[in-house]
Amino acid sequence: MSDQSDDQAPPSRLNPIDPDEQKYLDCETEVELIDAVRAGSPDNPVQPVKMMLSDSFNFRCHRGVSCWNECCHGADITLTPNCILQLSKHLDVRPAEFLVKYTVPAEQEKTGLPVAKLKMGGGDGRGPCPFMTAEGCSVYEDRPATCRYYPLGLASVKPKGSDVKEDFFFLVEEPHCCGHKESQSQTVAEFRTAQELEEFEEVNRGWMDILMKMASWMSLGGPWGQKPSQPVMQMFFMASTDVDAFRRFVFGTKFLDTYDIDVEAHEALKTDDALLLRLGFDWMKNVMFREPTLAMQEHVVQAAVAKARNDLGAM
Repeated sequence: MSDQSDDQAPPSRLNPIDPDEQKYLDCETEVELIDAVRAGSPDNPVQPVKMMLSDSFNFRCHRGVSCWNECCHGADITLTPNCILQLSKHLDVRPAEFLVKYTVPAEQEKTGLPVAKLKMGGGDGRGPCPFMTAEGCSVYEDRPATCRYYPLGLASVKPKGSDVKEDFFFLVEEPHCCGHKESQSQTVAEFRTAQELEEFEEVNRGWMDILMKMASWMSLGGPWGQKPSQPVMQMFFMASTDVDAFRRFVFGTKFLDTYDIDVEAHEALKTDDALLLRLGFDWMKNVMFREPTLAMQEHVVQAAVAKARNDLGAM
């Protein structure tokens, strides 16, 4: 975390969540995207307060705090697609190798979708992060989103019938963490800038959209009232965790003959991992939710129409 002035800012302007509002959010639209909470915490450390970008809080993590490196043990860290890309580049390995060596497969609790979690040390998973050293984080410049966010969590809301998403934040105060006792105050917006989160989130936005929509489906039943099939779940995991496998799928099947993708983008997709991720998210939205994020090639549409006509004629 970059150093800032320790001057005390005005008291935080926080917005307590009204019970009726909370019920609405829980039932309709809310999904936590980055919870920033370690697994197995004996008490719920999340403060029941909705924070916006202009709200302030006190926090600073540095080597002088008595809890230095303690939060790097037994952490429950879901890796976003961009986390996997950045850490793989940092370690000079491809995502498939990174997944095998540093992650465990898991299910995202609120969506049931498959995700990769960072593998902690120790037989019980309560040991140190594989990237922790006595000096601190060895991959700090490419650290996962959960680590960047700590001690904040991120949730996203889109009311039913609205196309506008609202992100809000909540504070996590775990008993062991002494960073909250520091005098450094910053707004949520300032903290996000210091942690370089805006650009990091941009790559993940399509993935977050899928999680949010699936969480809503899980609570409301969804248009078809059922979870995606196992093959669709496997494709979602591949597209969001292993860009090389997804690239082989795109260029080794009839994918580009089926979907209307700008020819100029074909060459870029061969080398641009972030662009390929965005394509994967658009494809999964189309497959999972029938969103018009990808259009089919005209000849594919014509063939489908012709087949439908033939089928009707044979009836």
